Amino acid sequence: MFLQTANEVTGGINKRYKNLENFFLQGEENRRLHLMNDSLLNLLLQQITSPDTTRQLVTDTLLIDSSRQYRRYYFRPAGVVYNSTNSEKNYIQLDRGSIHGVAENMAVLNADGSAVGIVVHVSPRFSQVMSLLHVRQKVNVSLQKTGDFGTLEWDGKDPGLLLLKGLPKSVPIKLGDPVVVSRYSFNFPPGYPVGTVAEIISDKRTNFYLLKVKPAARFNHLQHVFVVENLQFAEQATLDRETRKKIDDAKRSSQ
Repeated sequence: MFLQTANEVTGGINKRYKNLENFFLQGEENRRLHLMNDSLLNLLLQQITSPDTTRQLVTDTLLIDSSRQYRRYYFRPAGVVYNSTNSEKNYIQLDRGSIHGVAENMAVLNADGSAVGIVVHVSPRFSQVMSLLHVRQKVNVSLQKTGDFGTLEWDGKDPGLLLLKGLPKSVPIKLGDPVVVSRYSFNFPPGYPVGTVAEIISDKRTNFYLLKVKPAARFNHLQHVFVVENLQFAEQATLDRETRKKIDDAKRSSQ
């Protein structure tokens, strides 16, 4: 209860300050938001708009057959009221909460579609996002040109560089190669930009690369974002959890 109340109070203060700041800084970010709307969201197959414009839903879909489609993702617009980049554990606060349909485990994309973080806590009118610049954040990503996947994380040092682990040395990699969200992510829709390869480190002790990735999102300039809901998240997460439990239980019973 205390955490929710504190979230509401700080959220209200941050929002009033941000409104004033946005008055002076909205130009560039608004242009990027319009670019996002024109180039990305207009490519999506369906759009649903409710009478409340703060709850506009944009859906991405997967094909079932030639005649029917089902919804896979909802995109909800939100504004940033607080953001940090100078800590090992950075969070972003948004001006949308549970009354707007935002919930834990939803992905957050920047106005240009680049990955930003994952919602970890919500109050009625605000939500807290664990940034990619958080030492406990891990995201499944892949190289755009090959599809080879690994884990993206951050070591808490340079906010301009993320770390990509788990790619074998047999994978052809070049500086500047795009890194995108993997199809194996439960939170993010696949294929959205994460960053580009900035440094390739070959550790002779292992068969894997350590890649340094320049993030696509400008974390020091976040103002408008999209909160993305995977409508199959609960089913996927439940199946994964129950499968692991089933295997663990079977292993214990055989011992």
